[in-house]
Amino acid sequence: MNMTEILKSAVERGASDIFVVAGLPLTYKVRGEQQRETADGAFTPEKTEAFAAEIYRLAAREPHCLNGSATDDDFSFSLSGTGRFRVNLFRQRGSIAAVVRVIRFGLPTAEEAHIPPEVMRAAQMKKGIVLVTGSAGSGKSTTLACIINEINRTRTGHILTLEDPVEYIHRHDKCIVSQREIGCDCPSYVAALRSALRESPDVILLGEMRDKETMEVAMTAAETGQLLLSSLHTTGAANTIDRIIDAFPPNQQAQIRLQLSMVLQAVISQQLVPGMDGTPIPVFEIMYSTLAIRNMIRESKTHQLDAAIASGAAQGMRTMDMALADLVRQKRITEETALYYCTNYETMQKRLQLL
Repeated sequence: MNMTEILKSAVERGASDIFVVAGLPLTYKVRGEQQRETADGAFTPEKTEAFAAEIYRLAAREPHCLNGSATDDDFSFSLSGTGRFRVNLFRQRGSIAAVVRVIRFGLPTAEEAHIPPEVMRAAQMKKGIVLVTGSAGSGKSTTLACIINEINRTRTGHILTLEDPVEYIHRHDKCIVSQREIGCDCPSYVAALRSALRESPDVILLGEMRDKETMEVAMTAAETGQLLLSSLHTTGAANTIDRIIDAFPPNQQAQIRLQLSMVLQAVISQQLVPGMDGTPIPVFEIMYSTLAIRNMIRESKTHQLDAAIASGAAQGMRTMDMALADLVRQKRITEETALYYCTNYETMQKRLQLL
């Protein structure tokens, strides 16, 4: 099976990822489960290197991992009529390995991605920071793509995306959409953000807030009146805010709390949980900044945020445990699943007893 056939097979199976590692057969990840092609035998280091060379050829990219100029490489490419793929090539035990994420052509709708209206409200915002958080593979990129698509569809302006690499391709609709790939179109997130302030954007999508410098420039950009959407590998609103503040030295943290309390508009935290039929279902914790929440951020009382979110249900807010309990009530997930993925086990047990 050649590279093109492997990629087409992944799309047909509904796979989310393809794994190529020496010592294992070709492996697809479908609905969170591994499917190994044992009939083709395990990959040898020579085969994984040939696999990497073929990916580089399809992507029309310099073979950085093969010519010794890099030990890992992250990029995306499209295969006509099949889909778009995000690739990470890296060295392990002296051989090349690859993980390929499958991104289907076209943009998912909020309905298809099971994103609730309370999350899509972020598309109506005109300024400030909206953060979508969660672990790797939890669907953050899909949620951000849906929000950007809704903005592009419903109002005019300039949308500027800064991604590493570009995943979903957005067409010009009511908005002008410029998509810059870190490493190809610009050297770094910080450089791209600084440049963005001179490119008259109305909406900036920042793929990930990775470090202190990126966070600092992002908050400055939000203060100038743009809507900035970004992601973080954190779980829950309180952890997200603490992660941002802790990235700065102690003597700056009071100022960062004040700055963040003024520009933060929402934190949407998500995870994928298995449904009754095994299909992954996204679950969302939603926090919108109210006056009380802004005061908690400014006064370093993030431990009180869960209570504030729970009491803000009328404004469309919900904690992760509230969202899980709703799915149990709708008979979309089991009680065991809710208890496994909840943030407070004892509270969740009591909540489920009342259903």
